[in-house]
Amino acid sequence: MKTVAVVGTGAIGTSVALALTKRGLTVHLEDVNATAVRTAEAMGAGSVGTPAERVDLAVIAVPPAHTGSVLEQLQRRGLAHAYTDVASVKTLPYDDLRLAGAEPASFIGGHPLAGTDRSGPLAARADVFEDRPWILTPSARTDQSVLNRALELVSLCSGVPVIMDPLVHDRTLALTSHAPQLISTLMAATLVDAAEADIRVAGQGLRNVAGPGGGDPELWRDIFTANADALADVLDAYAADLGRAVGALRALGHADDEVRERAEGELETLLRHGHRGRARVAGPASSPAEVRLSVALSDRPGTLARLFGAVEELGGRIEDVRLENAQGLPYGSVSLCVPQTSVADLSRLLRAGGWATLMVAPPDASHRATRPAEPRDPVAVEVRADGTG
Repeated sequence: MKTVAVVGTGAIGTSVALALTKRGLTVHLEDVNATAVRTAEAMGAGSVGTPAERVDLAVIAVPPAHTGSVLEQLQRRGLAHAYTDVASVKTLPYDDLRLAGAEPASFIGGHPLAGTDRSGPLAARADVFEDRPWILTPSARTDQSVLNRALELVSLCSGVPVIMDPLVHDRTLALTSHAPQLISTLMAATLVDAAEADIRVAGQGLRNVAGPGGGDPELWRDIFTANADALADVLDAYAADLGRAVGALRALGHADDEVRERAEGELETLLRHGHRGRARVAGPASSPAEVRLSVALSDRPGTLARLFGAVEELGGRIEDVRLENAQGLPYGSVSLCVPQTSVADLSRLLRAGGWATLMVAPPDASHRATRPAEPRDPVAVEVRADGTG
């Protein structure tokens, strides 16, 4: 494959174009937005204008509601030998393709599972697809040569191809992407009328949940509309669990002991169910760029909250908390996963905060029994990265 046309120069379309030009392909750019396409050209993503002859592949990077009609127009123009798209919904483009009278043999649906919360060509990156899944959804009528060119596209962009049925794709993305996005947006919406004092004390948990809600409203409206039925099915199940949680929380203040006990059991069941689900998508406890740091924790009020705040400032995360007595002493330990580059800064913060460091070790190192020093203000135990004192 030597020539490609990218139709639509938003973040994903421009990222595809940048990745291909980096590999030496000739890329032609098109977009109804003159500013966007000129910006992509200035970034080195390709050249604006109609190619003199058919390109090997056209990548349609427009919202899913427009994919089918754009495909039909491009086929009438004879722009390319093969066509694919990057929309996050797959059944709608195939339905629109049939209604528009487009030729299905030359088209294969595609969806790279990569991107950014930002929109527009300036958000594009040539490396955004590296080692990321790129779903391809051939229909029964997709020509083998078209599939081969789509596979070559994924390879040129350093993605990982995944073949999937279009309907299965939409059900999967409703669960793994579209529902989380909508739930995040609804959570973020509760902050619109929140008091400024509440916002000032917002923690990382709220930012984690509401953060994705900042996505482009128009883009997500199109996606939700295109995948409405599958998304509604996921939200029905979520709403049922949410209703159970609300009922349990209300019942915790009931005067009847049995009602309260049932409510506590229901709430614990929901929490444990969520814990099991989270484990299915959680990555390794730590990455190679992180180390595990164990810290002595006294029973003084507010100590744990102070430690959480210190770690959050450095971009670390709490992996687990063990409030157990250490060898009979009146304090336990907290295990933290900290970026390698933040260990020195965290150590200084710990000294200033009065915590005693028990051990610093690679995340896969075994935790050897180590008798901690008495946590006094402001004492810390100096240790080496191999876990020895």
